[in-house]
Amino acid sequence: MNDAPRTYDVVVIGAGPVGENLAERTRAAGLSTVVVESELVGGECSYWACMPSKALLRPVAARADARRLPGLAAAAAGPLDSAEVLARRDEFTSHWKDDGQVQWLDSATIDLVRGRGRLDGPRQVVVDTPDGGTVRLAARHAVAVCTGTTAALPDLAGLADVKPWTSREATSARQVPESLVVVGGGVVAVEMATAWQALGARVTVLVRGGELLGRMEPFAGEMVADGLREAGVELRFGVSVASVVREGRQVRVGLDDGGELTADEILFAVGREPHTADLGLDTVGLTPGDWLEVDDTCQVTAVPDGWLYAAGDVNHRALLTHQGKYQGRMAGAAIAARATGRPVDNSPWGAHVATADHAAVPQVVFTDPEVGSVGLTAQEAERSGRRVRAVDYDLANVAGASLYGDGYRGRARMVVDLDREVLVGVTFVGPGVSELVHSATVAVVGEVPVSRLWHAVPSYPTISEVWLRLLETYRG
Repeated sequence: MNDAPRTYDVVVIGAGPVGENLAERTRAAGLSTVVVESELVGGECSYWACMPSKALLRPVAARADARRLPGLAAAAAGPLDSAEVLARRDEFTSHWKDDGQVQWLDSATIDLVRGRGRLDGPRQVVVDTPDGGTVRLAARHAVAVCTGTTAALPDLAGLADVKPWTSREATSARQVPESLVVVGGGVVAVEMATAWQALGARVTVLVRGGELLGRMEPFAGEMVADGLREAGVELRFGVSVASVVREGRQVRVGLDDGGELTADEILFAVGREPHTADLGLDTVGLTPGDWLEVDDTCQVTAVPDGWLYAAGDVNHRALLTHQGKYQGRMAGAAIAARATGRPVDNSPWGAHVATADHAAVPQVVFTDPEVGSVGLTAQEAERSGRRVRAVDYDLANVAGASLYGDGYRGRARMVVDLDREVLVGVTFVGPGVSELVHSATVAVVGEVPVSRLWHAVPSYPTISEVWLRLLETYRG
């Protein structure tokens, strides 16, 4: 062990998309930057989340679209080729090798230290390397924690022996199980139920509450539930797992209502926990395992002198890759400004403050039907004290939707702040709606008056014409 630390302007712990974006901003500003990574450069999104999951789901959506179109329906009636789908998934993950991402770090002149990094006092990081050695790093200006989250698992006796799936196993499994139990009703649960049912598994979803996608508009969960049932997924609401045991190749699942079922695999998709338990938080006065509370520049508020930052899922503001990358860009710019003695720009046009994750977070759920949303639900808006009106429209009545084929089912909702006459939330459900989300995001973030949206003319015939129909409905 060499006691002399390597000194950089900025040390970033975590080389996922958040850490990469943050490091790129600080390095572009002329600050020497090193990234520490214990697994693969590119992080959860590249290898176990966004990219592999969407590679699994895209064939499902394409087949569903084809089955609704006369002239293609018969050709698309057969099953998916699971081997080809999984092979394409493997290509999207670069076969779980990070050579390309490492080359990008090299091209940006960002140093990489492989190993498990942890804080060791103010501005100090210790890295346990794969060869058993130790590297000490020191930061002149900032340490940024971009370690993300890990899957939460329930406290069930013998669960480790069962070897349950989490989101990682669900996106990287090498073969299709004959049967799969999915525990949870959120995004991971419904997306993975969609994918593995389409690939040939018999899927049962167990939901503790009474709805799917409980943080979105109620109709979104209802329509996704209908789609899952039509695909052959069994949904059970109001039940929890009381026990699990693996017997040979099968998992026996006991339920709190006295019921029981068996499956080849069980996936727990019941939430996320901050990846901070072994991060050395206690050496800087914080509690291991906690979320890291930050201000709008992603500076950790509980640590004096302003040297510690936390961007992405680890700060619990918005657990989505695109929001984390945005935070990384803002945090990197703020670190660079402070390091060079420039003021942090807090204006509405500020390039150093992350404000988009307060009330205008966009999200897409890649099920059949798709769900896209941004901002507040009608219920959330009312709870916030706003005087609002929810305006709904049946997407099947939009000419562009009819081009998607027979039996199109969808729904759109915009939530209008009646005092300011701006949108505070928008939700779309239906095939092809994911590409509508950014226009809704611009409307919400930009606080575009409803009167001005009249003059944003949608192209005909596209699904975007739903904007006109929503505005007509609002006007009455």
